[in-house]
Amino acid sequence: MDKFKAIETFVRVAAQGSLTAAAKIEDVVPAIVSRRLDALESLLGVKLLVRTTRRVSLTHEGAAFLESCQRLLADWSDAEASVSAGSVKASGHLRLTAPAGFGRRHVAPLVPLFRDRHPEVRISLNLSDRLVDLAGEGYDCAVRVGDLPDSSLVSIRLADNRRLCVASPAYIARFGVPLKPADLAQHNCLGLSSEASQSKGWAFSVQQSELEAEALAGRDASPSNVHLHRQNMHVKPRGSLDCTDGQVLHDWCLAGYGIAWRSTWEVEADIASGRLVQILEDFAAAPNGIYAVVPERKHMPLRVRLWIDFLREQYEVPGFWQRET
Repeated sequence: MDKFKAIETFVRVAAQGSLTAAAKIEDVVPAIVSRRLDALESLLGVKLLVRTTRRVSLTHEGAAFLESCQRLLADWSDAEASVSAGSVKASGHLRLTAPAGFGRRHVAPLVPLFRDRHPEVRISLNLSDRLVDLAGEGYDCAVRVGDLPDSSLVSIRLADNRRLCVASPAYIARFGVPLKPADLAQHNCLGLSSEASQSKGWAFSVQQSELEAEALAGRDASPSNVHLHRQNMHVKPRGSLDCTDGQVLHDWCLAGYGIAWRSTWEVEADIASGRLVQILEDFAAAPNGIYAVVPERKHMPLRVRLWIDFLREQYEVPGFWQRET
């Protein structure tokens, strides 16, 4: 089995959600695509995909393996470009997009630095909180934060991001510290009314015993065989203030008007300086990601590859997220 080809096929099938669509792109019959996937699953000893007559979906193991495969293919593309490009310089027009708040803080300041390295590249940066259609609107790369919707776009994870509950020292001195998520009902919580990801409420990770879990499911459980595990929960806190703009919410939190649920990229510098205090640390939900998203990996322009490498390099610098902006 050609492992590399099988991995390329797996990534393409995951992106397209269909063996037939992936086979069409690779210009082979679907049976060949199916045999490559069978061989890859046999080699790994796990099921990567659930295949039906209508669609293909990733298993839990498949989703984890997909991210590693995408990184592997990106690294190969970069290595290939570094050899084939030789002394060729990056050039052309690099069109970028990012969310407004994140982009202002952690993308826009890096754009001039990247151009200093590659002076023959012209760069256009669009900051918008709407989901930009990369291919339809002619963008080369987007930076996106949080869980990504299913799509045929290629994503490369750049860094982790977490949501934290924070408050100012002045607020804590006046109203105290909630000890568990349910205690937020007794506090003034600042709501971001424009963000769809908060429609479920604020996410927390709590311990729940298997005994409790099985009781909730209507099954019997033996108290002698109880183990604790983490489970996500959502709380919809209430407050007297909400806003559609995250920066305003951040300012209100700094001013002591309430508790906010914000991303690490926004508040880590404030936590490091003592302007904000993280609360409910033991209940913080698992991290999601910060991603570079591109329309396709094949024949990615050198300027795009170099931009993605540059972002990853910057985001991995110790203390990057604690920098003042």
